[in-house]
Amino acid sequence: MALTLFDTDEYRPPVWKSYLYQLQQEAPHPRRITCTCEVENRPKYYGREFHGMISREAADQLLSVAEGSYLIRESQRQPGTYTLALRFGSQTRNFRLYYDGKHFVGEKRFESIHDLVTDGLITLYIETKAAEYIAKMTINPIYEHIGYTTLNREPAYKKHMAVLKETHDERDAAGQDGVSEKRLTSLVRRATLKENEQIPKYEKVHNFKVHTFRGPHWCEYCANFMWGLIAQGVKCAGLNSEGLYRVSGFSDLIEDVKMAFDRDGEKADISVNMYEDINIITGALKLYFRDLPIPLITYDAYPKFIESAKIMDPDEQLETLHEALKLLPPAHCETLRYLMAHLKRVTLHEKENLMSAENLGIVFGPTLMRSPELDAMAALNDIRYQRLVVELLIKNEDILF
Repeated sequence: MALTLFDTDEYRPPVWKSYLYQLQQEAPHPRRITCTCEVENRPKYYGREFHGMISREAADQLLSVAEGSYLIRESQRQPGTYTLALRFGSQTRNFRLYYDGKHFVGEKRFESIHDLVTDGLITLYIETKAAEYIAKMTINPIYEHIGYTTLNREPAYKKHMAVLKETHDERDAAGQDGVSEKRLTSLVRRATLKENEQIPKYEKVHNFKVHTFRGPHWCEYCANFMWGLIAQGVKCAGLNSEGLYRVSGFSDLIEDVKMAFDRDGEKADISVNMYEDINIITGALKLYFRDLPIPLITYDAYPKFIESAKIMDPDEQLETLHEALKLLPPAHCETLRYLMAHLKRVTLHEKENLMSAENLGIVFGPTLMRSPELDAMAALNDIRYQRLVVELLIKNEDILF
């Protein structure tokens, strides 16, 4: 979110996203240290970054070549367990490594070791460079002034981020350095724990699911940048999603859906397994209607629809709107009927998604109908009537169709 969302100059909250995004870009890049000799009993899910049962000191020497260097070794103390050794801050960090079909050292799972290390380096870099900055974000949240959130309490910041945990044996071996390191990366955890002591109270029930944003993304509640490669945050899924059809999905993925339909037609996969974010699907639907060479409400029928919106008497208004529908080609009318029935179902969940017929009219008015007039001022004046037409179609869907 940007500062332009605020109506007055009285409050100018900090917007953190640019700085944190810049830090993510500056984080060290992974550099795999490959093993040059054959290693017996190499687990099938590790590659040549696996060096077998080598000591912590040997790993430290191999990783001293550059920041971001990493390798995997088998623990000498506990054979059969594995450690990710990672160079960061001129020190070698050691993390107990697990595999259950995906690689992980905390709660977040990764398809590859490379992705896990990339995400870990970003997290370590941001926590190191912006510890004080993050603390200010948790102390001075700005979401209360946005007017979009429906939470009654301040949410714990960074719940979406899994904090890397070092193995106990490596922390003991690190001695005093390990104590300093724990202090360095504990600000976010302390803030989170403090927030968790409060009992959460919500005005409504959400269907939150962990979500991976495939590009730079910022929290809709506090305008802060959400870093990392996967599982950066959560989104509410389904008809109860707040801002359904109003909130935009990631544009590149919306284009992916469009291309899938162009290529595969009805066989295009838009299931939740392919696109978890419902706003991608709603965005693709809106894009389809916007790109139609002839709008769903055709240019020929447009004047009659606008006329109906200007009528003050409710009965006469519906009568004129019914006559306008008769001017549409059968395919257009049937598609409009189906869409209005769907949007009517959306409004039945207005308490949860905050999308009334009026709000949906604002979204779909310019999407479903475009003025045939070339005069820009005349077309601009019609926008309020376009909104009203769609609002009336939704509210009276059962009567008009």
